[in-house]
Amino acid sequence: MVFEQVSTGGDRNFGYFLADTEGGCSAVIDPSGRPDLFFELNDRYRTELKYVICTHDHFDHTGGAQELARQSSALVVMHKITGDRADLPVDDGEELVMGSVILKVIYTPGHTADSICILCRDILLTGDTLFVGKVGGTDLGEGARAEYDSLHRKLLKLADETKVYPGHDYGVAASSTIGREKKTNPFILQKNFEDFVSLKANWAEYKRQHGIN
Repeated sequence: MVFEQVSTGGDRNFGYFLADTEGGCSAVIDPSGRPDLFFELNDRYRTELKYVICTHDHFDHTGGAQELARQSSALVVMHKITGDRADLPVDDGEELVMGSVILKVIYTPGHTADSICILCRDILLTGDTLFVGKVGGTDLGEGARAEYDSLHRKLLKLADETKVYPGHDYGVAASSTIGREKKTNPFILQKNFEDFVSLKANWAEYKRQHGIN
């Protein structure tokens, strides 16, 4: 299996390329306005693009998705609540087969109502749900509650060895693991939902006090 993390510019965005070279097929996750970079990867590995997956319906993630689909036989994959924005609407627990590679959809509302993460073997693509040392932006009400539940009921239930690859290069490193985030991410370390929301509300001051960019 080929896996590449791609810096796409914008707001320090990351996109991802996954391929089963033996089966000759590939997937792009969050093309982030740079379809050219993923066409190059597809050509390099001589694969046929099968899926263009968007972790949520924000342009800094979906940009370029339609162009990739138009110039290939790929399907644009998004959570089902996005409606006709997706060629292939998906929901929690569904699997996308790409040769010998299986991509599992984990529905993680919070940052947006349609947010999904993608699990492939020990690789977790977290979009804007979980960053290295941070979490996705939300309101301080229903969005925060949904994100808290998505993190604790779904992502943090995965094996500690699971590798975390976020949608932006916002943290101290380009990737992490579930185990490391459990030990170091200040949002994950909060004892309860109320403390989680309080940290969100006071994040700017927390960053100032702790020297976080």
